[in-house]
Order: sequence, then structure tokens, then C-alpha cells
Amino acid sequence: MLVAITGTLFAHDPAQPRRGIEIEARPPHHIQPFITSSPTGYSAAQIRHAYGFDQLNNNGAGQIIAIVDAFGSPTIQQDLDTFSRTFGLPTTTVKVFHPQGTGGSDSGWALETSLDVEWAHAVAPGATIAVVVARSASFANLLAAVDYAVNTVGAKQVSMSWGSGEFSSEANQDFHFNRSGVAFFASSGDNGAGVEWPAVSPNVVAVGGTTLRLTAQGTVSSETAWSGSGGGVSAFEGRPGFQNGWQTRAGRGVPDVSYDADPATGFSVFITNFNGSTGWITVGGTSAGAPQWAGIAALVNSHRSQSLSGWNTALYGIANTNYMAFYRDITSGNNGGFGATRGYDFVTGLGRPVSTQLVPALIAR
Repeated sequence: MLVAITGTLFAHDPAQPRRGIEIEARPPHHIQPFITSSPTGYSAAQIRHAYGFDQLNNNGAGQIIAIVDAFGSPTIQQDLDTFSRTFGLPTTTVKVFHPQGTGGSDSGWALETSLDVEWAHAVAPGATIAVVVARSASFANLLAAVDYAVNTVGAKQVSMSWGSGEFSSEANQDFHFNRSGVAFFASSGDNGAGVEWPAVSPNVVAVGGTTLRLTAQGTVSSETAWSGSGGGVSAFEGRPGFQNGWQTRAGRGVPDVSYDADPATGFSVFITNFNGSTGWITVGGTSAGAPQWAGIAALVNSHRSQSLSGWNTALYGIANTNYMAFYRDITSGNNGGFGATRGYDFVTGLGRPVSTQLVPALIAR
């Protein structure tokens, strides 16, 4: 489920220190149609095994993963408790921050919050989860929440499951993500070929989508590009140096990496009072990958003396050394405008992580 941002853009006075973008957001849902009393999507154990997290000897302890969403969810702690109890994960206390005060409520954003928190916890169960709630879905408030997550909460990995179509002044906002030692992850989009910001910022790791099918034993039987995966070439951001040798277009390409996103192979999420119903929903979308990649960053940083800087430079640099060791190359499927091919492509980026190799390599970098 990607939180898609639509509306009119209004730039603040350029003389102001922070130039906010005022837009309104609503989350379209990529879910199975019914709430059920028990999980029907992938479990934490299935995903942990498919991506190799259960073979790593760290759990993200000592790290803070910031989940930045609008409106938040008043039941996020009990939802996470149910999720953790059902899937045998350790319990943890979610830290919730309302730096702009409380706003209204929205079931779609509440589901997004549950998805982000539960699945970041599944990947890095030892990390602290901090939900930084924007008072509304305006870009100004969302970006202020991002700043708060870094400056006040001290998060070294930030998940942003929201975005908008490109706009000509977007590069003026990239400074929000230019922070040494902090990793920012954003969804590439759920509507097929097309580019969204902030995923297209060169300071952000853009996460695209795949269709991940597992055997009864939990091993990968196939993985193809998801047709909804956002991707393409920026009209306003130039090709960054870390993409040299990987793509030849003049503009910044997205996504950088990928993760399961197809709602047909989606994730089990527990939520209280989703439009009046409580239970389990199977959720997909590229926003499922952003918090889980933030969990990967927590696994890396928990074993480093200093948190890793320049994540895109590191991810592409690692690929330059031994690509097939660190990424599963997705070579089939398309997003309606681009096809998945050998190496980098505008549907799945470099591919999905081979975590048993990628995490140790990033720790050592």
C-alpha cells in the first residue's frame, strides 16, 4: 500500500530557511478485499527465511528505526503486540511522537502505520521503532516530521512510505535527506512506470516492487517484477555518480533496489478498527519494502562503530564488486513502461537483497 500524494504544490517563500511543499495525501489500498480473523498473507517467519534474515546473527539492537506517517494510529501498540505474539517475535514498546500536535484520524494512514511498524519489527526485532506522526498529510508536515525523526529522535534509518509525482522545484527539498550517517528509504510508487519524489531524490534509496512466490518450505520458487512497481527516469534530477555504469540516461533512475510488493503475494498485517473492522489484512505495495529496507539498515548499523553514510553509493559500490553475490537479479516482468532486464533496470533497480551476503558486506564497508 503506497501512500500516494496528490494535489496542488505551493512553495513557501524562498527566503525562509525551510521551503515546504503543501499538498494533500490519501492512501490508495493494495489489499486483499476482506479482513480475516487469522493471517492469510506471508508470515514473519516466511519472509525472514526467504530473505535470509533468520541466518544473520544480529537483530538491529541499539538502533532506532523512524516510521514517518501522517495521522498515525491510536492502536499501534496493541496491533504490534498481536502481530508479535502471533508470529513469535519479541515484544517491544513503540515510541510515538507528535511533534506538531495531534491531528485527525484516517483508516488508510492507520493501516500504513501498522504495515510499516509491524514489518520493520519483523526484519529487525531488536531495534527500537519510533513512529513520528505528521499532523496532516501535507508535504510541509511530513518533511518536518522527517527532520524531527533525525534531529530529535536520533534515528539513523528513516522509512517514508509516501510520495508524489515530480515537480520542478523538487531538488530544493533534497536537503532534508542529505544527512551524514542517516539512511532514508522511500517507496517508488504503485502505479507502474512513473517517477515520484522523494524516492527520486539522490539522497534517498528508492524501493521498487517484485512478486515473490515461495514453496511450501518457505524457499523462493520465483521472483519477478511487479507490474505496479514505480520506476523510470527523472525529468528534474540528473543522473547521480553512483549510477554511472549502471544506466545511461541523463536523469536519475529509480528504483535503486526492490522487495516483495505484489498484494497477491502480500504481507499479513493486524489492525484494530480499520473502517470499523478488526483483524488481519493482506497488504502489498512498494511501501511494504521501505520499512523493511530500513530494518536492513538497522541490521547493518547495529554492528558498525559508526552508522553507514551514503547508502546509495554503498549499495551501487557493493554491486560493482560482486553483483550476483549481493543481489538477486530480477530479469522478467515489467511495469508497463520498462521491462526487468539483466543488471539494473527501471522496474526493480539493482534487484532484491541477498541479505546473508549484503548485510555483512555493508557492515565491513
